[in-house]
Amino acid sequence: MKQRKIPLRKCVACQEMMPKRDLIRVVKTPEDDILIDLKGKKSGRGAYLCGKVSCFKLAKKSKALDRALKQAVGAEIYDQLEQDFIRVEDEFLSLKEEESEDES
Repeated sequence: MKQRKIPLRKCVACQEMMPKRDLIRVVKTPEDDILIDLKGKKSGRGAYLCGKVSCFKLAKKSKALDRALKQAVGAEIYDQLEQDFIRVEDEFLSLKEEESEDES
């Protein structure tokens, strides 16, 4: 059986290439809302971040999301995303563990 190709994406903060499912997607929807998309299915322009808060803080400091989403991201949006990021971090890690258990 042929090995499936694993899609890779680059973290906009640390520039590390990782499997897509190991990253958290931040999406700018067609309605110009910026939110976290854990499933990776929402329509819009996406940017990927490692599941670490340190990477999020680096992206905030370097304005990496502004460049990746091709839109200025305000400080209040960064603050809201940081709260969301911390809240979904545990959920993201548990989803990743479930996927790895399903594969074995």
